[in-house]
Amino acid sequence: MEIKENTPIVLFDNQCYLCIKFAKTVNFFARGKIAIIGHYSEFGKKIREEILDDSALEMFWFITKKRAYGGRAALLPLLKSILIEKTKKTSTIRIDEKCQQDCKNVKAVFLRSTSLITNSKIIDL
Repeated sequence: MEIKENTPIVLFDNQCYLCIKFAKTVNFFARGKIAIIGHYSEFGKKIREEILDDSALEMFWFITKKRAYGGRAALLPLLKSILIEKTKKTSTIRIDEKCQQDCKNVKAVFLRSTSLITNSKIIDL
């Protein structure tokens, strides 16, 4: 699978309960227009190695043909893609529900929300 052929892509932490809920919400509103990939899946590892840098696991990413947007910088392009993108993806990516972290408490929600707001990055492809 080539990365650019599958864009747009949302790359998220598939071992975190809150991130899984976020990815499911994006998937629901995108109605199949965006590929949803976990950081720890085989394809997610390939994306991290080929496109992203050391900060890849600190935030979720929205990847288009031209850029990779991380964290706060990804919110607006993701929203635009959900509202404007017309092409449906043919790939069916299953969201893995293996929560490996203690992320179902108030502290975890606060930390993840703060992380989303404070982390931001754009990488040109």
